[in-house]
Amino acid sequence: MLGPAVLAYVSPVGFRPVEAGALAVEQLPAAHPDLRTLEQAAGDGDAGEASLDAITSRAFVVREHGRVVAAAGYRAWPRHTAHVSVLTAPEARGRGLARVTGSAAVGQALVGGLLPQWRARTPASRRVAGALGFAELGVQISVEVA
Repeated sequence: MLGPAVLAYVSPVGFRPVEAGALAVEQLPAAHPDLRTLEQAAGDGDAGEASLDAITSRAFVVREHGRVVAAAGYRAWPRHTAHVSVLTAPEARGRGLARVTGSAAVGQALVGGLLPQWRARTPASRRVAGALGFAELGVQISVEVA
C-alpha cells in the first residue's frame, strides 16, 4: 500500500511562481545520470515517492559544487495532467530548493497546456505545494495487488 497522500492541483491563475534568485536552474534530460545520483543520495523511500525516473519532461535542477541537490519534472498523464515529481538531497532540505525546482517544472507544464498535479504524503511536501498555489482537492491510496 502507498499512501494515503493528498492530491493538489493548480491553475494558471492560482500559480505562484518562485524566482530562482541567485540560484541557477539548469535543465537536464529525464534520463541524465546526475538524477540517478540524486536518487541514490536521497534513499529508496524518498526516491520512490518522488519518481523522478518516470518523468517525461526535462528535469529542472539546482547544483551545488557541481552535484545536483534538487530536481523536479513531471510525467504527462492522460487528460492533459502533469504529475509533478520533486526531490531534494537530505542535506539540502529546508532551503527552498524544492520550491525553486518545482516552480520551474510547474511553469513549464502550464505553458504546455497541462494541469499540474501534486501528490504529497509529508507535511513538507504539502507546504511546498501550498506555497506554489496548489489547492488540495482529494486523497489517494494506492494498493498493489499480488
